Amino acid sequence: MKSITVFCGSSFGSEDIYKEQAALLGKTLAKNNIQLVYGGANVGLMGAIADGALDEGGRVMGVLPYFLQSKEIAHKKLTELILVETMHERKTKMNELCDGVIVLPGGYGTLEEFFEMITWAQLGLHQKPIGILNIDGFYNDLINLVQNMVDKGFLKQINRDMLLISDTIDELLEIMINYKAPTVGKWISKDEV
Repeated sequence: MKSITVFCGSSFGSEDIYKEQAALLGKTLAKNNIQLVYGGANVGLMGAIADGALDEGGRVMGVLPYFLQSKEIAHKKLTELILVETMHERKTKMNELCDGVIVLPGGYGTLEEFFEMITWAQLGLHQKPIGILNIDGFYNDLINLVQNMVDKGFLKQINRDMLLISDTIDELLEIMINYKAPTVGKWISKDEV
């Protein structure tokens, strides 16, 4: 993998470990010569992961809608900042620029981005690994919910297995590097879109 998109909060959250792990993930990506693609902001976990990668000499590409740049949250030290019109255009561009996705703690926006990427994978629109870095059990309830979707017949196990989970950075990256996507999409192929 040469480029990973990270979705994460624009806040730091209530525990120091979230910021520490975000910065460490940025550093780890840089040390492994993996470009970071993220939302382009200098606040919260977004700023921490970018700073971590930049501190190690990593390449960091931000994708930010114009309306957020005008609120002066754009990170000023990125390798490159791509400005787009809409939030949907942002996700599409971030998907185009990466070989995989990692989700860190965050709020509604982070979950929306994550679920769109995993849904696109389920539909066969891409075959990229989608990983959750489950820092301090942050996503335990979500993981249980996804398993409940399987148990109650709303999600197939093969699609549940597309979601890669670890509480350590190195293990998650290893799982992602070795990931093989399912050979069948849910209903459509990328050519049919």
